[in-house]
Amino acid sequence: MRRSVTYLLRSLGSRSFSSPATSASQEKIIAAVLFERLPVVIPKIDPVVYAFQEFSLRWGQQYRRKYPDEVLGRGEARGKGDYQIDYVPAPRITEADKTNDQKSLKRALDRRLYLLLYGSTYGAPNKKPVWHFPEKVYENEDTLRLCAESALKSVLGGLDHTYFVGNAPFAHMVIETTEISHDSTRFKRFFFKSQVIGVTKLNVGKCEDHVWVTKDELIKYFPDQAEFLNKMIIS
Repeated sequence: MRRSVTYLLRSLGSRSFSSPATSASQEKIIAAVLFERLPVVIPKIDPVVYAFQEFSLRWGQQYRRKYPDEVLGRGEARGKGDYQIDYVPAPRITEADKTNDQKSLKRALDRRLYLLLYGSTYGAPNKKPVWHFPEKVYENEDTLRLCAESALKSVLGGLDHTYFVGNAPFAHMVIETTEISHDSTRFKRFFFKSQVIGVTKLNVGKCEDHVWVTKDELIKYFPDQAEFLNKMIIS
């Protein structure tokens, strides 16, 4: 059963929406989406892990059962057939990697990629375009999850190739800004996780620019929130 936004925020220690007209001028609730593409190929093994596996293999070979040569010969004969497949793996380094095309999903195949948008967003200094996640201010949706879905849908045009992980946010942050009129506004961002499913290309709109970046690249876009993002994103 989906929990209401009021109940969800109470459970997270936030104030309820009992008087939205009063709190709207001072506090805004935002649903943001960490939209990721999972690794496409198996990451390279760490040299230390590879060395341990090699050692384990050699150690095991010392004590394995040895069979007579004639038995091994019959086994090899039975295993041979008339069919042979020449398998050539696809290259791990793609053309997008070579050209550093950050708009492409066909890069960094062994890493997770995250979608960032460039344009106007909530709480930006002087309302200037900045890099941000897909997000939307909570209005009258039944749940905060539906608000997050709406934010991502407005960027992609649909949710056919997306999968939301869970119904509740997995992280939140608070940003307070002061306008020229000295009125202070607090923005509470609740992050939901969603993943790309079944495609290698998505049409991203409603923004001036966009990039697909790894965790290390993403943190460079938000140096002030580096510590928070490092804890939020587990690569």
